[in-house]
Amino acid sequence: MAGGRFRELLKKYGKVALGVHFSVSAVSITGLYVAINNNVDVESLLEKLHMGGVGSSTKDHATPESSSSSSEGFVVENERLTSESQSTVVIEEKKRNRVAELTASTGGALALAVLCNKALFPIRVPITIALTPPMARFLARRGIVKNGA
Repeated sequence: MAGGRFRELLKKYGKVALGVHFSVSAVSITGLYVAINNNVDVESLLEKLHMGGVGSSTKDHATPESSSSSSEGFVVENERLTSESQSTVVIEEKKRNRVAELTASTGGALALAVLCNKALFPIRVPITIALTPPMARFLARRGIVKNGA
């Protein structure tokens, strides 16, 4: 399991493993922040990775009533009376894009990048495990770290 190997790595390499892990996290957050600011559709990417908890794909279906609307604002139904007959007009509004609203707010893009980074933890740990031993050897050769293990 990666969690056990990560703990062993921390015991063996200590500060080097933490430095590598924080560096991988910083690169991940930076990349995600740039992608979110450049309008990458994060919601569809998370759904492809089967982590689609950001948005809901189900719509509220309301029963036909006079002048009713759903709580989310998805469907608005108005009943208009004409001189000859009654007709029901159904107007569908655009679905709220929560990701776009979050990125438009102050600090929202950074918050979304940090949340996506948390979701990608199982991917970052193997990268840290793979990069720590070569980095420790490199730092030991340069004389920055005393034991390269």
